[in-house]
Amino acid sequence: MALIKSVRGFTPVFGENCFLAENATIVGDVVVGDDCSIWFNAVLRGDVNSIRIGNKVNIQDGSVLHTLYQKSHIEIGNNVSLGHNVNIHGATIKDNCLIGIGATILDYAVIGENSIIAANALVLSNTIVGANSVYAGVPAKKVKDIEPEQTKEMINKIANNYLMYASWYKES
Repeated sequence: MALIKSVRGFTPVFGENCFLAENATIVGDVVVGDDCSIWFNAVLRGDVNSIRIGNKVNIQDGSVLHTLYQKSHIEIGNNVSLGHNVNIHGATIKDNCLIGIGATILDYAVIGENSIIAANALVLSNTIVGANSVYAGVPAKKVKDIEPEQTKEMINKIANNYLMYASWYKES
């Protein structure tokens, strides 16, 4: 069973059909939607401010989500995949996004819908990533615009795969 801990009067809340890996840690003011998965060694620290996660979101192994005390918060939309070892600190990620392995997104950044943040990218504080964009690099810069149809297949495939993977663990 995942470590689920109340802090400062806040207890994490989970929607239906969620998978929480045994060593995931979810603390404090965290609300998770339906059909989500939080994988091995992921840490969601809602101890200093809120974390809100939509439906059909997967937070893969080793990812860390945290905020600034009484300042930034995290909002993640629907149908979002956070790759392995992603760090989100007080940022907003809109619907239908893919955040690549090892990417870091800092406070007050906003990732627009249908966007992709490449592996190991560093999205600096206050960066606004427009919808239908690909950003890469350190610091992350816009690489190109993409049509929503181009991202939809990949983003949906990954989100759907993680629903399937989570079902394997529920069966055992």
